Amino acid sequence: MDTVSLAEDTVKKALEKGCDGAEVFIKTAKSLSVEAKNGSVEALESARDFGMALKVIKNQRLGFSFTTSPVGIDSYRDGVGDIINEAVKSAEWTAADEYVDIPDYMPASEVSVLDEKIKNIKEEEIIKSALLLEKAALDFDVRVKKVRKAEIILAYGNTTIVNSKGVSISYESSYLTASVTAFASDGQDSQTGWDFATSRRLDDINFVSIAESASKKAVDLLNSRRISSVKVPIVFDSSVASDFLGLFSASLSAEAVQKKRSFLTGKVGKNIINSIITVVDDGLVPWKTGTKPVDDEGVPTLKKVIVSRGQLTGYIHNTYTAKKEGVSSTGNAVRRNVKNLPGIDVTNLYIEPNPPKSPHTPLNLIKSISKGLLVLETMGIHTANPISGDFSIGISGLWIDSGEIAYPVKEAVMSGNILELFNRVEDIGDDLRFYGKIGSPSLLIGEIDISA
Repeated sequence: MDTVSLAEDTVKKALEKGCDGAEVFIKTAKSLSVEAKNGSVEALESARDFGMALKVIKNQRLGFSFTTSPVGIDSYRDGVGDIINEAVKSAEWTAADEYVDIPDYMPASEVSVLDEKIKNIKEEEIIKSALLLEKAALDFDVRVKKVRKAEIILAYGNTTIVNSKGVSISYESSYLTASVTAFASDGQDSQTGWDFATSRRLDDINFVSIAESASKKAVDLLNSRRISSVKVPIVFDSSVASDFLGLFSASLSAEAVQKKRSFLTGKVGKNIINSIITVVDDGLVPWKTGTKPVDDEGVPTLKKVIVSRGQLTGYIHNTYTAKKEGVSSTGNAVRRNVKNLPGIDVTNLYIEPNPPKSPHTPLNLIKSISKGLLVLETMGIHTANPISGDFSIGISGLWIDSGEIAYPVKEAVMSGNILELFNRVEDIGDDLRFYGKIGSPSLLIGEIDISA
């Protein structure tokens, strides 16, 4: 499908209808998912998707329409008039807004986002990898009795963005995620463990490693104990640290700030967390899932230091919030799908780790604690208050005694505030790992209250 000419034709006709500006976003994709269970294929699904969104500006009023009808290019050309008419008509019902705009043209960033191996992979190869996920999880330990889910999802597609200010880009990208949930039992207790990995490149995914990690968590947590309420240092493994960074990321949005829904409102230029922490949002990291040549409005993606040695340097913007603030877009416009106007989200957000093979390995973080807790899982982090940053969540993990793992812990509760938590970070590991678009190394956190 010649999506560029379709988008250009739509923009041209929208302007002929009296619009002052127009922007077209087109997304096509092909996906395949495979789930293995009991040594065979439990589910196999494939899909093709098409979506086209049109944003128009007329007399400073915003209009919007979209279509997801799976028809051919010629049918779309014939139906462009209807799509434009819907967008123009919707603009009649919106209030004039001086900040509504579309971005000017800027050269796209050069990034690695399309893996030909994923694009051309055979169905039988994906099935083989899904079966490997299940087998590797079961082979890890005799106490791993079954795998509740071993799934691989891959997709590749094309994104096209054209607007009336000269933006015209079309690029292909790929994506793969592998996840596994293992169930372990020793006759006395049973536990589950889960792990996953995502990348735009097939060779980045180690299926055996993911499976073994999930099984290890399940086995390590067998015969977990409850503990009394204590105040001790804790270590977050990289997955838990990423969970909390994800909670923190919601308040980086300029939209949340402008609507007074962020605990970072008014804190630019201020020290908000421990000075050993630097947080980066980088849309240029090769092969990461948040990497793109442009954001979903056609603004080039960038590498941005969001928190520099504990100090907040700024927020992330799309075109609307940037114009309202009198700054430039940071390339963080994101569409959940073609049915929605662009919002704001991070690209690849991470806490800078210590250098690889430094004295700051996860094991050394553990050894530095006399008594404490290695947190492996959180429960209910989605219930945290995004406006205040307050949280009260369930945690489980491994008790540390004299720098050594002593026994597994379950049903503990940790409460606090996200900024206070990051202000208590005393050391940072060298084991940066991404979980989707959010990444972190392990973190050593000073004494914190844990209740039974």
